[in-house]
Amino acid sequence: MNKQLDKIKLSKRITHSSLNEKVDDTEYWRLKSPEERFEAIELLRQIFYNYDPATARLQRVIESAELRKS
Repeated sequence: MNKQLDKIKLSKRITHSSLNEKVDDTEYWRLKSPEERFEAIELLRQIFYNYDPATARLQRVIESAELRKS
């Protein structure tokens, strides 16, 4: 499975908020290092596109050409 998904630890903390309440995550992400932010973006991309680097491979293409008789 994906190593990044294995490293994720979920918080069991529950918070309540109203749908009308505007939530600002800017401060949370400012406290994270650029590497942590990049890893978070990459993880979301992999989840969204159902990408697993362990199973992803390059596509093989075979071309054949007929030789001309001269």
